[in-house]
Order: sequence, then structure tokens, then C-alpha cells
Amino acid sequence: MTTVADIEAAAERIKDHVVRTPTLPGVGLSALLGADVTVKLELLQRTGSFKARGATAKLLSLDEAERAAGVVAVSGGNHGIALAVMAGALDVRATVVMPRSAPARAVDIAKAAGADVVLADTMGRAFALMDEYRASGLTAVHPFDDPTVIAAQGTVGLELAEDAGELTDVLVSIGGGGLIAGVAAALRALRPGVRVWGVETEGAAAMSAALAAGGPVPVELTSVVSTLSAPSVSPLTYEHVSALVTDVVTVTDAEAVRGTLDLAEHAKVWAEPAAGCLLPAARRVLTRVGDDARLGLVICGGNVTTADVADWAERFGVR
Repeated sequence: MTTVADIEAAAERIKDHVVRTPTLPGVGLSALLGADVTVKLELLQRTGSFKARGATAKLLSLDEAERAAGVVAVSGGNHGIALAVMAGALDVRATVVMPRSAPARAVDIAKAAGADVVLADTMGRAFALMDEYRASGLTAVHPFDDPTVIAAQGTVGLELAEDAGELTDVLVSIGGGGLIAGVAAALRALRPGVRVWGVETEGAAAMSAALAAGGPVPVELTSVVSTLSAPSVSPLTYEHVSALVTDVVTVTDAEAVRGTLDLAEHAKVWAEPAAGCLLPAARRVLTRVGDDARLGLVICGGNVTTADVADWAERFGVR
């Protein structure tokens, strides 16, 4: 299990390479939800999401031979962007494997940063290709199944604990579970009374499936939210969530897209549906814990185009 000491060490390691993102009162969201809201704006992180933290920490941990051989990652979007950009900044050759469903913008950014981008037919095949590249000598920078990555993602929780006022409940989106594992480890150590809630979309509910089954299981991916679409969680992230997280809430794709529009209108931030899903989940949490809760929302990323959101809004009839 990741400790707060691991997370503090990661914070020291990456501090000169990433941004300490703002933690601010979510005034408009407080009015919308009818409860006190604080937002952690990871969409203002380098590369547009929290993923820069984990990618940077892993790259900085490489020895000279590993740096010379290069790295490989699999990604539905944000992890690939982060690894490509940060590897370019640190002069490490990177290969990024993405499913063909990944946002075109993510593919373009990774290529522009100098990474070799390989497209696979499915996310499952993308993970298999990453394993093949690893077997050929590249170091894998896994998006979530790595203690170094989890500790670095946990620096989001470390900053939230240090910068936020009193909170009762913190909501974190889940793809493979690296972010929530690290955030929960930080918060449960530094603010043990705070409840941590995970959020997934119904078509990418790998952690919910794992909790129901008693361990990681493969899931069919149907969600449009590619940045949350892991074909399964890992034993490592499952262990953290089952021990440290209060519950995992699922929402529909339509609700996640509606949440993106609400974040733009009420919080004045342009976030992706992976963050938009927090708003419908917050409403569910409030029905369980009461309106006197003080919520913290980790706005995990903003790498989505206006055209994509407009297309999804039309598809789901969201306005």
C-alpha cells in the first residue's frame, strides 16, 4: 500500500517539473449543488491533466540504461499526452499505444511532442501491444499499475489536504484507479475523517465490477469517455480502493456530458467528461450523506474539444 511518506517523496521528486494546481472555492458549483464545494483544478496541470505527475515521476526514476532504451505506455488519451510531452522535455524516447477510439487531438499532441504513436483496434489490444514492447526492452510506464505512478498521482491529494478548508467528502474519477488510489492514501493519512468516493461511467465501470467480484475482472468498454476506459483495474489499485474508498458511484455517459456543460457554465472551467461525471455523482453522494457535506471535487483534466462535446450533447439530447 502507498504511504503518505511515498507521496511526500514523490512530491519532492516532481516539484520542479509540474504545477501545484489551484484549490479554490467552487462558488458556482456550491449554488448548483446546494452544498459547499471546493475544486482541485488538475485540468490546469501541465499537459492538461493530473497524468503529468505520474509520468514525470516514472521518467525521473529511470536509470541510464532504461533512459537509453526508451519507454512505452498505453493510453486512452491523457496518459499518452503526458508521457509524450514529459518524455520529450526529459529527452527520453517514448512510444505511445492508443486505441483507435482515442481522441484525435490526443493522438496529434502525442505525435507533435515527438512520441511514436501506435494505434490498436481495441483498448485490450493496446495493453497487449504495450506488453510486447516491454518484452522487447522498453520500460513500461503503466497508467495505473505502478507504485511510483500511484504515489505521484497521490500528490493531488497531498496538495488538497494542505490547501483546502474543512472537507467531509472528496470525489475522484476512476479509470484504472491510479489517481484515486494515491489521493485516498494521502487523504486517509492526513485527513482521516474524510470520505473518498470514486466515480465511473456505466460503460467503463472496471472498479465497480472488481468490487462486486472481489478482485479485478475484465469489463466490456462502451463509454464515450475514453480517458476512463480501462479494460480492468489492477490488483494494486483494487487493493487501495477496497481498503480506503467509501464507495464507487456510476453515472451514464449522458450525465457525464451534462456535467461537462455544467462545469463550463457554473464553474467557468472547460473540463472533459471524465471530470463532468463528478457532478451527477455528487448529487448521489449528497442524498446519502446530507446537504451539510463539504465536497472536494478533483477536476482531473480538460483535454476535450468543443466539437467532441457538441457531438456527444447532440447524441444524448443534452442541453
